[in-house]
Amino acid sequence: MPKPHRKTELLQGARVYLSGPMDFVASRAAEKKFGWRNRVSEFLQLMGVTVFDPWFKPDVRGLHEYGREDVKSGDRIRDVWTYKSGADAARARHWCAKQFWETLHIDLRMVDTSDFTISYCPTNIYSVGTPHEIIMATMQHKPVLFVSPAVEFPTLAKLREHLKDDPQGAALLKKLEKEIPIKENKKGIPSFWYMPLVGGENFFDGFGFARYRKAFKWTQDIPLDAHEKRFPPKRPLLPFVEKLNTKLPNKWDNKLQKFVPDDDWLLWDFNIRKIRGKHVVTVRN
Repeated sequence: MPKPHRKTELLQGARVYLSGPMDFVASRAAEKKFGWRNRVSEFLQLMGVTVFDPWFKPDVRGLHEYGREDVKSGDRIRDVWTYKSGADAARARHWCAKQFWETLHIDLRMVDTSDFTISYCPTNIYSVGTPHEIIMATMQHKPVLFVSPAVEFPTLAKLREHLKDDPQGAALLKKLEKEIPIKENKKGIPSFWYMPLVGGENFFDGFGFARYRKAFKWTQDIPLDAHEKRFPPKRPLLPFVEKLNTKLPNKWDNKLQKFVPDDDWLLWDFNIRKIRGKHVVTVRN
């Protein structure tokens, strides 16, 4: 378990953004109250990390409630959206775009401000904002720690078994699987486009919550607890982050065929006593 932060630890004062689907999750209310971000945030804050969570956006000076997003934000926009023609329809679409611009703006600014990003990206949940955030962080040469869990639908297997003697029902189910589509991913293999973006050493197949539940008093069960019990992570994120607090990770160099320092990990040290060179003291001289 990570210990309360000290000034000598690497993550002390670092900033992280927690990226992942919010719109097409099973329940936005449950995700906000009991989702993975709550536990990861508590874990990181104990090490002195500033956590940017899009569910709980920081206050913006001079712009009260700017970019705030609640569980019903998307519903309001969907109610107004239309594909009709004419001035009224154009006005409605403009309103929708303007409403979500604030959210997009502040979320990307949090990515921009962060030192690294943690992204939870199950392959069965549609998301657009998450890839945008990952690409932005990657273009800034910031590490993205990417969690891609196993995807399985046990209820689907039970339904197949239930319909095995019902040819018409089985055919409808098979057709439904193609229409949605329903694709299991028991190995948790991330989408191929992410592989070159994130880099091979920054992928994880789970969080590893079980090891820390007692210490952090995570008594409320969440779906990920049952999932990680069924699919124990081979490469969990939280132990990696705990180790990261004392030693920076390396990356694999395929030309040299060995691990080398990963210079994407630039964690600023603002505690040095003597500042070398010029620095900005104030915006007014």
